[in-house]
Amino acid sequence: MENYEIDNLDKSILHALKENARTPYAELAKRFAVSAGTIHVRVEKMKQAGIIEGTQVSINAKRLGYDVCCFIGINLKHAGDYPGAIARLKEFEEVVEAYYTTGNYSIFIKVMARSIDHLQDVLINKVQTIESIQSTETLISLQNPIQRTVMP
Repeated sequence: MENYEIDNLDKSILHALKENARTPYAELAKRFAVSAGTIHVRVEKMKQAGIIEGTQVSINAKRLGYDVCCFIGINLKHAGDYPGAIARLKEFEEVVEAYYTTGNYSIFIKVMARSIDHLQDVLINKVQTIESIQSTETLISLQNPIQRTVMP
């Protein structure tokens, strides 16, 4: 089912579920003038095609006390150090995203910390202790004015 082509009803369902993943199928059926069974079948087809990969709870990091968001560009000593560096970065709960990139950095990570002191601790006692890291550059985020997912 890799080549599943979505239509306007699928797009509408995706938009509605992205807004509130707990919306009952019966409510979606009324909204889109189809049966609840149709909604169920469409959602299952999109799951099988890998378009829908599950449901998630959106957590407000600031409400949990994580006030500092930053991005760290990492240069590795050798390209072959990538798997080991990623394995070590996965150990740190403050690292919430990681990307293997082209350009100035080998790896680009997103880190959430409770404070600047916490961030300093993460940098000195966690990230920079990884032997295969040659250097890092930290960019602190002041604001996140756009945060969305790709929609059809």
